[in-house]
Amino acid sequence: MAFLDRLKSLLSGGKMDVSKRFALLREAISGTMSKFYMARDLRTGQIVGLKILDAKKTAAIEARYQGMDKPSEGEISLFFDHPRIVKAFEHGITTKGEPYLVMEFLGGPGMNSLIVGRDALLDGRRMRFITQAAEGLAAVHAAGLIHRDVCPRNYILTEDRESLKLTDFGLTVPATPPFMQPGKRTGTPNYMAPEVVRRRPTDQRLDIFAFGVTIYEMCTFELPWLSGATGMAAMSHDTPPTDIRQYSPKLHPRLAKAIHACLEPNVERRCPSIQRFLQFIRGVQDVDGE
Repeated sequence: MAFLDRLKSLLSGGKMDVSKRFALLREAISGTMSKFYMARDLRTGQIVGLKILDAKKTAAIEARYQGMDKPSEGEISLFFDHPRIVKAFEHGITTKGEPYLVMEFLGGPGMNSLIVGRDALLDGRRMRFITQAAEGLAAVHAAGLIHRDVCPRNYILTEDRESLKLTDFGLTVPATPPFMQPGKRTGTPNYMAPEVVRRRPTDQRLDIFAFGVTIYEMCTFELPWLSGATGMAAMSHDTPPTDIRQYSPKLHPRLAKAIHACLEPNVERRCPSIQRFLQFIRGVQDVDGE
């Protein structure tokens, strides 16, 4: 059977026929760059997540890095084997010329859904989720990468709702000088660091800023600045954010200070690393309380 599968793959030019390989059980998420399905792998019977990227939009993003030897989303995803990052199994090109990625299907909601719904599931779990979210980002940074799209939508809960994992490496780049030059305004506007919006040089600290916005929102169900769907909304991010304790007056002072350190508009005064953030909140057991 494995030989026949390999032979079919060679005859198709190494491309994967989605309809013959997977039973699409339901479309879980549709994004601007891709579609994501809950699917059954017909070879193994395993339930997986199947991400199929828009070929033209993906090519447009990759064109920004032409000649720079940028790893693909699939290559980056397969690199990780970490409990706080979604596990990827396979990547390639479909017979329709679309990049695809096969990964574990987590079964839980995105953190964005919990925030929009002001879900009580977060009560008593915030510190756990904040720590787990930081650990996932720390693994990305330790690998020498910049995620570039840290936001609640890209943190997905497991089916038991007890842990979360970081996903979506579609905008991820190496943390090396060629990829940190000004001009690459990519990401989700409400979570963009000022240096991204103003087209200044960047580094991993742009992820620290986006992480700070994400956990601010997890703690308050509010954004630190006015929201918006375009990059213009992010123009306000070089002004001081609303004090988080205006929304959550009982927030642990050490956690409040750590979040605001991540949100510092001046990159030189911002929390320097996600490891430093984890060190600072060590020992904080509850979001609320002194």
